[in-house]
Amino acid sequence: MAGQKAIIPIGQIEQRILIIRGQKIMLDADLAMLYGVSTRVLNQAVRRNQKRFPQDFMFKLTQPEKNEVITICDHLKNLKYAKALPNAFTEHGAIMAASVLNTQRAIQISVFVVRAFVKLREMLSTHKELAHKLAALERKLQNHDESIQSLVVAIRQLMTPPESKRRPIGFRPGDAND
Repeated sequence: MAGQKAIIPIGQIEQRILIIRGQKIMLDADLAMLYGVSTRVLNQAVRRNQKRFPQDFMFKLTQPEKNEVITICDHLKNLKYAKALPNAFTEHGAIMAASVLNTQRAIQISVFVVRAFVKLREMLSTHKELAHKLAALERKLQNHDESIQSLVVAIRQLMTPPESKRRPIGFRPGDAND
């Protein structure tokens, strides 16, 4: 399979991975398209093998989640007319769906789906590391900003001449005792 060309570019698969409820998922319609079956056939295979799909492998979207997905993803606009709520498959659920479908295409594509999930995970971890480094840099800069501000205040204080308590020239009554 190493020399085999991707049937669907991995970038297309990555674009179909969504983050819902803090999990990276693919919707049943997208998985069915990738695996070369209808959504009905995919969901039928899942229903027949329900024990293979615990909550951490697959869950149903809520109506608000479905509406948001339809709004965000142009290619899913037909979901608007579907009565049933779509199934959301995690990485493990997508692999399990390929195994219950047991078609040659599903087996081939599942490898690319897994690679897309892994690539997305790597990108997210890189972004998290970058975010942590940026936060640390911001903290350092805030400390430096505070130090620089106090330094500027000190320099301004040095630049302004001290108020002198000079006595006015001339004689005033009561100064004779000095």
